[in-house]
This record gives sequence, C-alpha cells and structure tokens, in this order.
Amino acid sequence: MTTSHRAAVRGRRRKRGRVRLTLGIVLSLLVLVAAGAGWVYVRLSGNIDTFAADGVSGERPDADTSKGENVLVIGSDARTAGNSALGGGDKNDIGRSDTAFLLHVYADHRHAVAVSIPRDTLVDLPPCKLPDGSWTKTRPNTMFNAAYSVGETAKGNPACTQNTVEHLTGLRVDHTVVVDFKGFAELTDVVGGVEVCLPQDVYQRDLNPHRATRGARLFAKGEQEVSGQKALDYVRIRHGIGDGSDIGRIKRQQAFVASLLKKVKSDGLTPTKLLPLADAATQSMTVDPGLGSADKLISFAMSLKDIDLGNTKFVTIPWRYEGSRVAVVQPDADALWASLKDDRTLDGADASGKNGKRDQPGGAESAAPVSGDGVAVAVYNGTTVTGLAARAAKTLTEHDFTVTGTATAGTQDHATTVIAYGPGEQSRAKSVARLFPGAEVKSATAPGVTVTLGRSYADAPTATPSGEPEPVPTKVADDARSADDNPCSDLSYG
Repeated sequence: MTTSHRAAVRGRRRKRGRVRLTLGIVLSLLVLVAAGAGWVYVRLSGNIDTFAADGVSGERPDADTSKGENVLVIGSDARTAGNSALGGGDKNDIGRSDTAFLLHVYADHRHAVAVSIPRDTLVDLPPCKLPDGSWTKTRPNTMFNAAYSVGETAKGNPACTQNTVEHLTGLRVDHTVVVDFKGFAELTDVVGGVEVCLPQDVYQRDLNPHRATRGARLFAKGEQEVSGQKALDYVRIRHGIGDGSDIGRIKRQQAFVASLLKKVKSDGLTPTKLLPLADAATQSMTVDPGLGSADKLISFAMSLKDIDLGNTKFVTIPWRYEGSRVAVVQPDADALWASLKDDRTLDGADASGKNGKRDQPGGAESAAPVSGDGVAVAVYNGTTVTGLAARAAKTLTEHDFTVTGTATAGTQDHATTVIAYGPGEQSRAKSVARLFPGAEVKSATAPGVTVTLGRSYADAPTATPSGEPEPVPTKVADDARSADDNPCSDLSYG
C-alpha cells in the first residue's frame, strides 16, 4: 500500500468518525428533546382537572357547521384549595362565578370577541344535575352567578353554568374553562405583571366597604404594573371607582384581560415563555373533558395565535337595571347572539373565513361586482313600508341600472321579493337578483324586468356598491374595547 493510499484510508476513517460523532450528538439531542417534551406533556396533563360531563344538558343548541368556537370562561370565587388566603371567607365555600364571559373565536381565526355576563343578571336557570344524580327544576328569574353553586360540587358546577349560557344565548358552548383566585394570581406573576391604570387613589375600604376606616392605600392614581395579590385586588374592586357597580367592575376586568393578552403577545409565543405560563394556568384550572389533556389544550391555544389584538374585542351583554339586579335587553341581545352564530363581527363584517361569494353557488363569477349597464328596471313596493321603492331604486342606480319608474304594487302583502323578466331577458334579471338576496326570479309574458319588493327586503340590510350586504353594527359595537386599547382609556369604567 502506497503512502498516499494509506493517507486516503486514514482520511476516510476520520471522516466516518466525525459523521458517527455528529449523528450520535443529533440522536442524543433528539432523545433529550423527546424526553423533555414527554415530561412537559405529563406535567401539564397531571395539572389539569376536568369537570363532570354528565352534568351537561341533553337539550343543547345544535352544533354549528361554522369552524368558529365558543369558549365559556368562568372566574370562580371559591375559597377551597388555598384560595381563601387570597380572597378571604370560608375555606370550604365552593363558590359562585365571580366573573364570566363567552369568548367567540370567529371561523376565520383572526377575530374574537368576549361577551361578559354580569353576575347579577336575571336569567332562567335550566335543570342542573345534583350529586345524587337527580336534576333540579328550572329556576326562573334567578341571578346568573347562582348557576355555579347549584351543582353543589366544584367539579359539577361548571356544567350548570354552561347549561345556563347555552339556554340564554342559543349558542353551543364548545369548551368551558374555570380559573380560581390562586390560578389568576399565579398567571400574573408568571408574565411579570400586567399594566393597569387607575383614575384615583384606591384604599382598602374600596375593596371591603364594611371597613370602619378607609385603611391603607392599595393603588396610587395612574399607570402601574400589578401581579399576584395586587392584580387580584384590582379586578375585584367594586366600590370607590365610577358608580361602584358590578358593570363598572366588568369594564375594569375587560381592560385587565386585554392588557394581559397584550403582555403575553409582546413577550413572544415561544416555548420558553409559554411553558411556565401553561404550567401556572393548568395548576388552578378546571376544564371540560374536551380540553382535558395537554395536547388538546396546547392545540386549542395555538389555534388562537393569528388573532390580532385589534381584532380582539370585549363587550357586555345588552343590559339594563331592574331594581338592584340586571336584566337582559331584547331584541338587542338576540341580535348579538345571531351575529356570533353567523360569524359576523360587532361591526357587521363577515368573519366566516369564506372568500365572499366564491364559496357559494355561482363560483367566482358571483364574486364579481354587479353591473347593470344597459339594463332597464321598474320597481314596485309590495309592502306597507314607505320609501322602500326609492331605497331599491337608489341601490340599482348605484350599480348603473336604469330605473324606469317606481310605484306601489297592486297588493302590499308580498313576503318575498319577486323579479320578473320578459322573453330573452333572463340574464338581465339574474344580474338584478344579485342585489336582492333570496328574491324569486320568474318569467313573464310582458317585456322588460320588474322588481316587486317583499317584506324580506324591508327587513334586510342595504347593499354596498359591490353587491354585498351592508355590514350592520350590533348595538354593543360602540362600547367595545379592543385588546390593543390604551389601559388609561375610559378610566372611570362605569
């Protein structure tokens, strides 16, 4: 063997050795990562408590075909499991829902809205399951927060509150999460504090109005970061700020959660940041069985990562005072629930994740702008609603249709809009129909295209120049808070 050949052999051996070493290091790292991931999943899954699913009502709203989700979040004032040290009171008290909101994650997974339900709201409590297996009778006109204590056990209560929310809203709750005092305080510690803003100094008597003196100052006026016990005190203050109502406290809680989300987002959604947060959260959290494992919980959390802070809204259910209690205002509340079911934002925009009309019959052609150039239309009002023909004529002319005239139809009892067309004018009638969703299109012997408006048009939103329905804001849109709002905005909070 020549000298050069021996050198080549030694070189190949060294190279194979380096490759084996590199592969060994990579494999070792993979084993460690896998073991670490396993440890994380075991630890988080071991932290998670679930409530009894058999307490969920059998009479539930239908599962929505939308890809959106509804998550009920309950803040419990239970004093069990060490919570009395933070909230005071009887350490055996299983508690009530101190705060509750229904989080709707829109189907596009880029928008979300949290609707707070005041604890003093008068609602009908549907049948709830008791520890002995029996079910209560419906309790009409009862305070909402009582639902949490009807089940008589900490793991049975959330199902009763979930039943109540489904009965109230007509929406199916996909998941329910309960966080207690201890869990809330630990969450704020892990993120390193949450920014809040106070309109004035706050004292101990503002937290406990039964004190004889105002006590020590808990918070100074202005911006500050709070965590642990101080964070809990902040969200529980009811007296001494604004009108001292629970509604005012809800507004502060909404501002706090918004600020918490902003802090988590600003820190970055990295494992280093998220794992301590997840560990703290799961230690004091009770969830439905659908979120009862680490992989399910993490998967759900990651599905929210694309929701922008500006598209995360906080509102309160439409309400009014009824004595010292809170009553739900109708039809405003039902309109809000309907908008969530249809995946429409508070401003009325489509957040279903569909590309306009492209996902509906008609394909891409239906998504094109409506043009009525060269098409003549006569408009008739087939209802008793005044001004309807003029409204329709305005919409038609905005799309370049020629309106030959408006008049009252022969009868004013039309429920549905009818578009009639003469021989050879079907395509023109179809163009007109795109501005009147749900209209009936039919042939006629007389030439021309006519629109006879029905009650369905009177009740429908107007159309935009693109032919899409004009977004109709909900009544609560003006009072909504965004997660990116300045914490010092609306300081009095009621």
